[in-house]
Amino acid sequence: MSDAPADQTIPNQFALMWPTVQALKALGGSATISEIVQQVIAAEGFTEQQQAVKRRPGDHMSKIEYRLAWARNGLKLVGALENSARGVWTLTEHGKGYEDGETLVAAVKQWRSEYNKQYQARKRIAEQSEGDDGDDLDEVIDEEIEADWKDQVLDRLLQMSPGAFERLAQRLLREADFRDVQVLGKSGDGGIDGVGDLRISLVSFPVYFQCKRYKDAVGAGAVRDFRGAMAGRGEKGLLITTSTFTREARQEASRDGAPPIELVTGQELGELLKKYEIGVRTAQRIVEDVTVDLAFFDQFE
Repeated sequence: MSDAPADQTIPNQFALMWPTVQALKALGGSATISEIVQQVIAAEGFTEQQQAVKRRPGDHMSKIEYRLAWARNGLKLVGALENSARGVWTLTEHGKGYEDGETLVAAVKQWRSEYNKQYQARKRIAEQSEGDDGDDLDEVIDEEIEADWKDQVLDRLLQMSPGAFERLAQRLLREADFRDVQVLGKSGDGGIDGVGDLRISLVSFPVYFQCKRYKDAVGAGAVRDFRGAMAGRGEKGLLITTSTFTREARQEASRDGAPPIELVTGQELGELLKKYEIGVRTAQRIVEDVTVDLAFFDQFE
């Protein structure tokens, strides 16, 4: 690994496109964003220092996540990837046809070059039209990059007191069908913030949770401390953060022979708050797709 600062050693979006394709192949052809990110991090051997670099100071998205988002966007533009409304990304048959990263990147760059030419042409036409402000072109940036609402949510969560954040987690777990959810005490490193009973069919068991209002990525040490605090009390844990987890933290959470710890990142927390409409509301917009059947009018001739 280079001796350069960590933020200067992270590959750009184009260099991450082929690793993204390879990651999806390794994951069976489809995966969530989180699964893709973790697979690429593992395959490329990114260090904890690199994983901790933010997109920009004060942001909640890491630079690796941000550049991988751009990489997925570029791959989607050329039809190599497609994604569902539930956030699952799939490698298409067209995407499987690429045999190397160089050819793939060249295709993406060509698409964007053609798009930019069309954009500039339409922009000039709009500027020359009297009384026409011109229609704003749809950005080719994927929604996940422009998810400003998540940043707003996470910024607000960081402003909350530890107790308030724990009570929010309590509300979330209740909405997710946990029973008898209790906040146990003051938050602190290595402590347990609360517990709730999760029922699956006829069986129920306690799940302990800990909340970490972090800006930086949560490391493996925090996972070990939480598991240590659970010792003798339970075997199911839930670690919720406003940031992300390093690859080492994820490995520790699922280490063989140790009680498993489920991890919830800030991005996933935002999605859960949206799903259960806890402080986040979604307004549906109807978009009309109009098609004219010209042959239909022939019957009146």
